Amino acid sequence: MSTLVAEAPPPAAAGLGLFEKWLSVWVGAAILAGVLLGNAAPEAFAALAGLEYASVNFVVAVLIWAMIFPMMVAVDFGAVRRAGDKPQGLVITLVVNWLIKPFTMAALGVLFFDYLYAGLLPRNDAQEYIAGLILLGAAPCTAMVFVWSQMTRGDPAYTLVQVSVNDLVMIIAFAPIVALLLGVTEIVVPWETLLLSVVLYVVIPLVAGALTRARVIASHGGDAAAVDAFTAKLKPWSIIGLLATVVLLFAFQAGTIIANPLLIALIAVPIILQSYGIFAAAYAWAYMWRVPHAIAAPCALIGTSNFFELAVAVAIGLFGLASGAALATVVGVLVEVPVMLSLVAIANRTRARFPESPV
Repeated sequence: MSTLVAEAPPPAAAGLGLFEKWLSVWVGAAILAGVLLGNAAPEAFAALAGLEYASVNFVVAVLIWAMIFPMMVAVDFGAVRRAGDKPQGLVITLVVNWLIKPFTMAALGVLFFDYLYAGLLPRNDAQEYIAGLILLGAAPCTAMVFVWSQMTRGDPAYTLVQVSVNDLVMIIAFAPIVALLLGVTEIVVPWETLLLSVVLYVVIPLVAGALTRARVIASHGGDAAAVDAFTAKLKPWSIIGLLATVVLLFAFQAGTIIANPLLIALIAVPIILQSYGIFAAAYAWAYMWRVPHAIAAPCALIGTSNFFELAVAVAIGLFGLASGAALATVVGVLVEVPVMLSLVAIANRTRARFPESPV
């Protein structure tokens, strides 16, 4: 993986040079630590994994709050109201997420598991892996996008609009698209998972961020610039939250990783190809439309990242906990952070090729 910073960091990030410059190394160490700790103390991590409701783990939720809170404080609601004045980023996000991504993921699943991997895996297992990939492809990300957007200096207000609109579409479109691609008529959507995730990862942090922003500005005599200094102080905690989340996710799946390393690698290949392909499509489209980088980078990253809580919950509900579909969605979790960090690095290195403001 490449380092994240290819240009001089913004002033607010100046105190994080060590973290940001070597973040790929820290994440690699966190992955290794998670696997080692998960195998050394499986009971302890099983207990942490059990602290959940509707497949949403509350420990992970707290860590994600730590990651996204600085960006939520930075949201200017005046800018949110003006998001409709520059709809290109929203159009790219919606078209790529809902008219391209689920279908290309299904196509890659069929290509790999019905053809390229033919003879390597039992036919029934292969079909379940394809189903798991389809569930991942139909579930674009909600929470972690705020982290990736922050790392690319994305527009926090516009990112909020993109994620919010995407969540509304997900409520309507997820089940029909999955039903179409899986060829089944009755998809049981875990509404508790979907709605609880939106509340935990968007609504609560946004309200807390808005209240904090108002208090910071008021305590500095109405100076909005004070928000930048405040969020700069929070950013080390955001990085710590990311690393702790990586440790937990890999510790939760440590047994699976050790028991099935080759199978996990086979499943990971189409997921990785899909991730880079979707990012390239959205990012190139934004480049051709001359979308500002602060909007282009998040809109490309939203479709690339996955709402893995929803995908895992549906896979377990439809196919069972020990199914190939559930395993495929878990592999999506495992490759998420390393792949997304590399895409953040690409976005940061290509910033100069995009306009800083709408053309």
